[in-house]
Amino acid sequence: MESILTPLLGLAWGIPLALCLLWALPSGHRLGERLVPWSALPALLLALLSGGIDGSGTGLTLPLLFTGAEFSLDPLGRAFLLFTALLWLAGGWFAAAYHRKDPRSGAFFLFFALTMTGNLGLVLAADLLTFYLFFALMTFAAYGLVAHARDRPARRAGRIYIVMAVLGELALLSGLLSLGAALGGVPTFGAEIEGSWRLLEGGDASGLSLLATGVLLAIGLGVKAGIVPLHLWLPLAHPVAPTAASALLSGAMIKAGLLGWVRVLPEETALPVLAMGFLGVGVFTAFYGVLMGVPQDDPKTVLAYSSVSQMGYMAIGVALLVHDPALAPLALAAIALYAMHHGLAKGALFLSVGLADRAPRAAGSPDDPWRRRILVGAALPALALAGLPLTSGGLAKNALKDGLGELGGVHYAVVDPLLLVAAFGTTLLMVRFLVTLERRRRDSLADAGAEGSEGAGFGGLLFPWAGLIGIGLVGVAWMGIYTPITGDAALPGLFDGWLAGLAPVLLGGLAGFAVLRRGEWLGSFRSVRIPAGDLLRPIEWGIQRLPRPDQEAIVERLEALGGRGTGWVVRAFDPVIALADRDLKSIRGAPLAVLVFGLALALVVLLLR
Repeated sequence: MESILTPLLGLAWGIPLALCLLWALPSGHRLGERLVPWSALPALLLALLSGGIDGSGTGLTLPLLFTGAEFSLDPLGRAFLLFTALLWLAGGWFAAAYHRKDPRSGAFFLFFALTMTGNLGLVLAADLLTFYLFFALMTFAAYGLVAHARDRPARRAGRIYIVMAVLGELALLSGLLSLGAALGGVPTFGAEIEGSWRLLEGGDASGLSLLATGVLLAIGLGVKAGIVPLHLWLPLAHPVAPTAASALLSGAMIKAGLLGWVRVLPEETALPVLAMGFLGVGVFTAFYGVLMGVPQDDPKTVLAYSSVSQMGYMAIGVALLVHDPALAPLALAAIALYAMHHGLAKGALFLSVGLADRAPRAAGSPDDPWRRRILVGAALPALALAGLPLTSGGLAKNALKDGLGELGGVHYAVVDPLLLVAAFGTTLLMVRFLVTLERRRRDSLADAGAEGSEGAGFGGLLFPWAGLIGIGLVGVAWMGIYTPITGDAALPGLFDGWLAGLAPVLLGGLAGFAVLRRGEWLGSFRSVRIPAGDLLRPIEWGIQRLPRPDQEAIVERLEALGGRGTGWVVRAFDPVIALADRDLKSIRGAPLAVLVFGLALALVVLLLR
C-alpha cells in the first residue's frame, strides 16, 4: 500500500499544478478546462486509501527549494484532505456546467487549478516552509476567483481581499520566522514544532516572545479563517465570486487557517493567555456572525456571515488545544469533526444558490417544481449546520461541548449556555438563508421571462449538489471513522444531549419562520441596513481622513537644512548601523517577527488609502 500512497502524496497537488502548464500552449486552455475539474481525484484516492496511517507512516521528500519539501499524511491531515478533495471535485463538476458559456472560463479554471494546488498542498505539507508556500499560493491565486466578474463590486471585493491577504501573509510569515529562528532551521510539524515552542519558552523568562509569536500566528491564520475582526473580506467576496468559488472559499479554504493553527500552535506547551484570547474571540465571533447575517438580503452574504459564526466555534476548539496538553486529544477530535461537517454542509448550501439561479422551468407554466425541491434539499445541510441531533452538526457540537466540559470551571459555566443561545441564532440565520434563497429563485424566474429558464447542462449542477447533500446527510455514519482519536479521547454518542440540542433548533426554527417569513422581514427593521463588510465602512472612512504628509514641504525643509543637520543624523543612526553590523541572531525570534509585522501593518494602511 505504501508504494501507492507515496507517489499519490506528490500527484495530489502535482496534477492540478501540471495542468496549469496547458495554458502556455496554443488552445491548451480548452483541454485544461475539461481536465481541471477532475484533478482532485488523486487527492480523494489518497484520503480513501490511507486508512491506518498513524502519523509515522508514508512520507515524501522532494529536493525542492533550499531545504527540500516534506509531505506526509497523518490522521488529522487525512480528515482535512478527504472533505477538501470532495469539495474541489464537486465544485469543479458544478463549475464546468455553470461556466459552460462564460467567455472568461479559461481564466477561471486557471485560477481554480492554482488555488486547488495550494489548498491540497498545504494539507499534505509536513514542514513550515512547504506549508507557507502552498498557503501563499492558495491565498493569492484565489484573488482571480474573487474578482472573476471584473465589475465594480468584484474589483472592490478583490482589493479588500488582497489587502487583508497581504496583512495575513506577513503576520503569518513573522510568526513562522520566530519559530524557525528558535530552532535554527525549518522545523517539521510534530516534535520539531513542539521543540521550537519549548526553546521559545526557555529562552525568555517573561514569556513575551512566546505570547508574541502565538499572537502573530493567530492573526496571520485568522485572516484566512475569517474570525472577527479579521473577517472583513468574507462577506464582500462571497456575493461577487462565482458560486463554485464561494463554496470552496467557505467550505475548504477558510479551513486552511484552522489547520494552520493546529499544525503550528503547540499541543504540549500550554499557552493559557492565548487560549483565553481564542475562547473570547471564538464566542464573540459565533454571535457576531449571526447578528450581522440575519439582516442581509443576499443568500450568499447570509452564508458568508454564517461561516464567520461557525469559525467562532472552531476557534473555541483551538482554545482547548493550547490551554492544556491534557485537552489536546479531545480538541483535535472536535476540530476535525467540525471541519468535515461544516465544509460539506456549507459547500452544499452555496451550490444551492447557483442551482436556484439556473434550474429550468417549463415555458409558459406558472408552476415551479424545482423551487420546493431546492428548498427541501438546502434545508437538510441547514439543519445540520444548526446542530440538529442525529446529524453531523449535532455530533460535532457535542464533541466540542465534551471538550469544554473537561476544561470545566467558570469557563465552562459561562460558555456552555452561550453556545445554546448561539445555536438558536444559527437556526435563525439558516431560516433567513432559506427565505432569501426562495426570493432569489423567484427573481431568477422573473428574469428568465415567459420563455422559461435554460436547462441544458443542468445535470452538471444537480448531481454535485445532491452528492454533497447525500454525503453530509450520512456523515454520522462515516465521519467518526475519519476523525483522529488519540489517548483517552472518544466521540460522544449519537443520542447524547439530544434534548438540549433539539430545543434551540426548534425554538429558532419557530421564531425564524414566525418573524422572518411573514413579510420577509420585520417592518420596524426595514430601515436597518448593515452593509456587507460591516466594520469595513468606518475603517475606510477613518483611513481616508488620516492627515497626509506634504512630501514636497518635507523635501524642501530637508534641502534647507543642508549640511547643518548631517552630523546629528549620522550620530542618530550610529546605533542602527552598529546593530546592522551584528549577526541576524541579535534580533532573532519574536523581536524580528514583530518588526516585520509592524512594517506590514504600515504597508496595509498605505494600501487602504
